[in-house]
This record gives sequence, C-alpha cells and structure tokens, in this order.
Amino acid sequence: MKTADIAQRYLNFFEKNDHTIVPSASLVSDDPTVMFTIAGMVPFVPYLTGLIPAPFSRAADLQKCIRTNDIEEVGKTARHGTFFQMLGNWSFGDYFKEGAITYAWELLTTSEPDGGLGFAEKDIWVTVYETDDEAALLWQKIAGLPAERIQRMGKEDNYWHTGQPGPAGPCSEIYIDRGPAYGREGGPIVDDNRFTEIWNLVFMQELLSDVRTKVDFDISGPLPKKNIDTGMGLERVAMFKQGVENMYETDQVRPVLDRAIEISGRKYGVDHEDDVRFRVIADHVRSSLMLLSDGVKPANEGRGYILRRLMRRTVRSMRLLGVDAPVFPELFSASRDAMKSAYPVLSTEWDRLSGLANAEEETFLRTLSQGSTILDLALDTTKKAGKQTLAGPEAFLLHDTYGFPIDLTLEIAEEAGLNVDRTAFDELMLAQRTRAKADAKSRRRQLADVSVYREFRALGETGFAGYTDLDIESRVLGILVDGQPATTASEGQVAEIILAETTLYAESGGQVSDKGTIVGAGFELDVLDVQKPVAGLISHTVQVASGTVAVDDRATALVDAKNRRAARQAHSATHLVHAALRDTLGSTATQAGSLNRAGYMRFDFSWSQALSADTRTEIEDITNRAVQDALEVTTRIVSLDEAKEAGAMALFGEKYGDVVRMVDIGGPWSRELCAGTHVNSSAEIGLVSIVGESSVGASNRRIEALVGQDAFRELAAERAIVSQLTAALKTPREHLPERIAEIAANLKTAEKRIAQFEAKERAGQVPAIAEAAERIGAYRVAALSLGEVASADDIRGLALSVRERLGSDAAVVVLGGVAAGRPIVVVATNEAARSAGAKAGVLAKRAAGVLGGGGGGRDDVAQGGGADASALGAALEAVTQELRGA
Repeated sequence: MKTADIAQRYLNFFEKNDHTIVPSASLVSDDPTVMFTIAGMVPFVPYLTGLIPAPFSRAADLQKCIRTNDIEEVGKTARHGTFFQMLGNWSFGDYFKEGAITYAWELLTTSEPDGGLGFAEKDIWVTVYETDDEAALLWQKIAGLPAERIQRMGKEDNYWHTGQPGPAGPCSEIYIDRGPAYGREGGPIVDDNRFTEIWNLVFMQELLSDVRTKVDFDISGPLPKKNIDTGMGLERVAMFKQGVENMYETDQVRPVLDRAIEISGRKYGVDHEDDVRFRVIADHVRSSLMLLSDGVKPANEGRGYILRRLMRRTVRSMRLLGVDAPVFPELFSASRDAMKSAYPVLSTEWDRLSGLANAEEETFLRTLSQGSTILDLALDTTKKAGKQTLAGPEAFLLHDTYGFPIDLTLEIAEEAGLNVDRTAFDELMLAQRTRAKADAKSRRRQLADVSVYREFRALGETGFAGYTDLDIESRVLGILVDGQPATTASEGQVAEIILAETTLYAESGGQVSDKGTIVGAGFELDVLDVQKPVAGLISHTVQVASGTVAVDDRATALVDAKNRRAARQAHSATHLVHAALRDTLGSTATQAGSLNRAGYMRFDFSWSQALSADTRTEIEDITNRAVQDALEVTTRIVSLDEAKEAGAMALFGEKYGDVVRMVDIGGPWSRELCAGTHVNSSAEIGLVSIVGESSVGASNRRIEALVGQDAFRELAAERAIVSQLTAALKTPREHLPERIAEIAANLKTAEKRIAQFEAKERAGQVPAIAEAAERIGAYRVAALSLGEVASADDIRGLALSVRERLGSDAAVVVLGGVAAGRPIVVVATNEAARSAGAKAGVLAKRAAGVLGGGGGGRDDVAQGGGADASALGAALEAVTQELRGA
C-alpha cells in the first residue's frame, strides 16, 4: 500500500464520519516559541486551549512536521526522521475517549478491500496512563482486548503535553507487534522495538500552568472543553503496509536512497556505516526539499540554519561515500518525483526550489575548499610546534565560523597523524547550545501570554472597516494594562485596547500599522501600535493622552489620513515593483519578504547576483510607466483555489485561509494575495524612485525605493546638488561625470606625489633616529614620538627602516604617533633582540595598556593603541622601563 494511499484512506474514513478535512499548515510555525511545526497538534493549539473558537467540532488532517532535536539518531534507528507526516483526528468538545477508541479500532482492523488498514487484531497492543481506568475498560469493551495487551505506564510515557504551559492530558498509545524476530515477548513495556507505536490518542482534559520537566508540572485546571488530539505516524504505518524494515525504505523516501547508491557505486546492506549515511541522505534531502517549499532559505541563523545544516550533512555523507562532485540536482529530483503526487507545489515551483538547493551546495563545496586550506595551515602549525593534538578552539572556529563539519576535521587530522581535542570542542559546543537555550527561554519569557486574549476572541473577530473608511464608532471590549486585564486606563498609562470594530490597520503582510487616535466621551488615546496577537483579534497599543477610558465605553477609531495615503502608495508600489521584476528577470524572481511604510518600500526577492545599473533602470522604468498608465486597482474576496487558478502570486511561507483577498493592478499583470491597503488607481502612487539594491544572503536581493512625495523630495534634493556642482565646477550638467572623474584622477595623482614626498621625508629621519638610540641593558633602544602622522602604516614603515639601520646589534625600535586623534605605538625588534628576550608583541601590549587600549602582535613587529593621546610619552617610557628591568 502506497504512503499516499494510506493517508487518503485515513482522511476518507474520518470524512465519512463527519470530520472536516483540514489542509496541512506550513512547516513554519505561527507559534513564536518554536521555529517549526514539530507536532501534528501545533496548528490546533488555539482551538484546543479555547483561545480561538474552533470553526468545526471535529476535524481530520495530514500535517507536515519537522523535528531536528534528535538529528544524530537519523539513519541509526528504524523510525527517526527529521521530516514526518502526522495523520490526526480532532474533537473540540464533541466525542471523547469512547469515540476516539472506537474510530481508531475500526480503521485499524477493517480490511483493506473495505477501505481500512487491515491490521490483524492479534498484533495490536495498547498502553494507557497508569490511573486511567476508564480508557482501559473502553479498550476491553470496544476492541475486546485482553487485559494483558492493555499495559499501564506513567507520566514519562502516557501523559502528553508540549513541554510548555498549555493543553495536556493522559494518552493511550497503539502498538503493532512486529514478531519474535524483532525482540522479546511482553509488550511495549518490555520492548518498544519489537512493539512499535503507530498511533497516539491524547485525551486533552487539563490545562498546565508551569512545566518544569516531562513529569514535573502544575495543573491549573480543566480545559474549557474536553478535546481529542490523535496522531498517527504515516511513515511508521507505511513501514508495516509495505513490508520494509525502516521508514527510509518506504516509497516516498527510498528513491533518494537508491539514487545515492547509484551515484556512489556502493551497495546498501553491506556496511553498517554506509547504510547510515545512505539513510541520512534520503531523510535530509526530503526534509530540505519540504522546508524550501514552505519558504525557508539557507541561512546562518534561525530556521535557515537548520535547513543549511540538513543540506550540509547531506553533502558530508556523500563525501564519506566517496562522492566529491555536486549531487543535489540528482538527489533533489528523485525526492521531488517521490513526493510530488502528495505535494504538487514541488513540481510547480521546481525551478525556484532546485535553484536554491543547487546554489547552497555550490556554496558549501567552496566552504569545504576554504576550510580545508585553513585546517591544513592549523595542522601544519600544530606539527611545527611539536604537538600531537589540534586545539579544540581551532576545530570549533572551523565549525562555527566556516561551517566545516567536525567529523571532516577529525578525518583530515587523522590522515595527518594528529588527534583533535574533542573534549574541548564538545565543551565549546555545549556552551554555545546552553547560550542558545537561554536566549530561547528568555525570548519565551518576553512573549505575552496570549491566553489573556481568550475572552475577547470568544466574542468574535474584530471587524475591520479600514478598506473603505478612515473612522468608525465602536465599543471598547477589553483593556489590558501591563499584560493583564483591567477595567480602566487613565491619563499617561500605556494600555492595549480591544475594540469591536476598527479602521486602524494592524501590522501584517509587510505593511506597518496605521497611525491615529481613539476618542470617546472624556478621553483621547494616541495609537502607538496595532497588532493581531491571535488570529481574528486586533489589539491597539495606546497611550492615554487625556481622561480615562473604561470597558464598554463608546469609542471612535480615527486613522491618520495623510499617513494612510502614503502607506497605500508604498504598498501598491511594492506590487508594481514585483511585477516589473518578473517582467525583467523572469518568474523565478519571487518575493521573499517586504516592508511598506509611508513614503518607503523594501522588497526582497529570490535572486543570486547583483542587478546591473541597466536592469535597475529598466525595473524603475516599467514601474513608473505602470504609474503613468493609471491602472485600475481592484480587490476581490475569493476562495484560495479560485485565486490560485487565476494565477495570483502568494508569498511562500505565508499562511492563507480558505477565503483570501486578491488584489489586481492592471488585471492579471499584477495579481497577488494581499490583505493590505492600496490605492484605487496606480496614478495615485505618483512616483517610485529606486534608491538601493543589495544582498540579503546568498540567494536573495533587496530593492529599496522611495514613493510619492518622498521620492519627489529625494529627486529634488539630488537636482539641487547637481545645480551646486555645475555652478562650482563651471561645467554643464551633462559633462559633470567626466569633470568629476577628471578631478578625482588629479586628486589621486596629487595624493600619490604627497605620499612620495612624505616617504622621502621619513626616510631622511631614519639616520637621526638611529643615531639617537640609547643603550639600555643588552639593547640599543630607539624611542621617539613622531607627533601627528597620517596613519599607522607611516609609523610601521619608519620603525622597520630604523631597525634595519641599527644593524645586527640587539635593537628595539619604539615609535609613537597620533593618527586621526588616536595614539599608536609600533614596536620592532631584530633577531638579536628577540634572542635576548625582547618580544615586540609583549612590549606593544605594555604601551597600549598605558594608552587605555589594547595591542599585540608578532615577536618581530607589533602595534598597540588607545584613546588617550596625552599619555603617548608615558607609553614610550613604560616600554623603556620594561627593557631596563629585563
């Protein structure tokens, strides 16, 4: 049975039993405390907690998930994968334990010809929470399971929560007995390898307020409604129904493994280490492809770092299989073909996805080459020092700064006959993880507890009238002060105000929030920010300018009309630039993010190289021609399927509901899904002036532009500058570039001549400085302050010349100067001085300490500096005193 067939049977079964089928949410989680959707229940948490009323009483879904906390186990066990798919059925205050157990038993044991999964009843075992007598009795009553196949377990195994405050409850897990060949008798409590879990039924009935560990938590009370959350691992069921040993050999994963076998020329099933590598490749390629399809891009932090790590582990595994050439074009194609029937976006967006993957592989192969060079130097230095072990910090630097894998460092070091201080490396890695965890915990603590919005959201969605009106009379539904519900807010206080309806736009879709006020009888509120803390609810952060506002007061929301007009211009201009980019660069130049505020727009797009001046001009011309053409701007509310069919552009990684708002500018030329505010005609934009184009990562570019009046002011300012230049240089504007280039060339020539004169003058100082050198102990010491100098290079060059002039005697040269207001000291020693114990780096550090700064360097020449120029003489004296005491 194919994996896709298993999923369809599951969904068909629950659809027949009155469940709403819900599409998978993105792998990019809405929850700000987690990067990814790590479990099937994540998208349903607001419904399970009662924060947002569930739009259905029962539902079923197939949810994409990513989990990388046990990445090191991938390939080593039968069921550890970073990307996995969870089938789930959900009840929100509808059926509870009896219904969940009944549905699970029926689907599992109904024969395949009759639409079930066809598991043998004799192979099914279950566990229940140690005190859950009700669930144990229901399994006996509904399934007829004997008591010995119903095992009880504690909190560690059979009490489910997310690891954070939120919904929780006892669970019942369903296992399949794989047979005596896989382990001991006695059920899952004895051997969870032979007895493999495939389905978990969570009976959510409690709300946790504090979670300290898996088994140590506080229950604050019952959930508003008892809910059912179940999760069936699709890949695990596929293992059984396809008769394979592990998830990597199922039909959606095996094609990548087979392609890796073909490329490497090695066999699967012969060598354990190779088998692990093949399975890592199969898993990581699929995970990477799915993350790319949900808008994640390789980066050095956050979600992008996880993706980059998966992709680089793939390259590393292929290298260990003897393949150094690029492999992503073949491996990712194999994964696309295996997954495209379940996820058609992999085909429709293939050019974009493959371009990102191939670019990342090319980047990492260059990194490996660069890292190998750095590692070779480090190994050579270690050998020359007579050491047998490469220092842990050097291995960590390669890993952390250059992305060079530690196992590759170990392998190359071993080939060179050296060890690596793995203990020190691991300590540095642990310290880094500890800092990251502390940062994450701190970030979670800083996030508002969204449960405070539950009672407001229960009253319904906030009505938004801002598309057509700038003001509306409404009612104050709620007030929050310092994150806690309040009945009033008084003059000077900052508070959150929840209105029944508003015209003030909440920040979203790249558009910043509106400016404005909220007024009522006896109060006026300045709006500082407008956000959507939970879906469907708009919250206004305000400062009470006068009076006191109370819950249930009548209030009027007023939008700053001038600011809104400029924001609309900027947002519509962003759509025009996007369309112009696609006209110029092609369909692969897709949006990767944007920011729109009054007078300014920023647009990020997928592209790997800088735009030429001609291309920038073309994009600007197309955009402004669209402005001049006074294109009609229309908006329509349509279904998501209708919008896609009409060719509307959607931002990858953005979440869209079943019903969306589609914005057209000039018909299909610019057609996007967008909830922002827009002009009625492109002519209202006025003018778009591109002021910048830059890189935002290896595969993204950014265009910045001024819009409307701000664009005009920028061009007017440039015109004024041009007028000043034409007057000052007595040159017509059309000849300004040549005239400025001529002046710059003359200036460069003059600077070169001045530098030559100064160098000649410094060379003339060398004999006098050397002649003035005094004998201090075993050394001839030339110490002098040069006063104001052009740069540290001038001091260094003079110090080296004086050192050479002093000949073979043990010579130390200490010269100081002030460059751009900052004191600098350069110390140079010859071989005889170094043999006598004078080290330039140590002496420079001593001088820098007097100057209030830092310094150091090689034993032969070093430099120090600071902030206190008045201490330069004392710094030189400190060096000579150091030499006297040597």
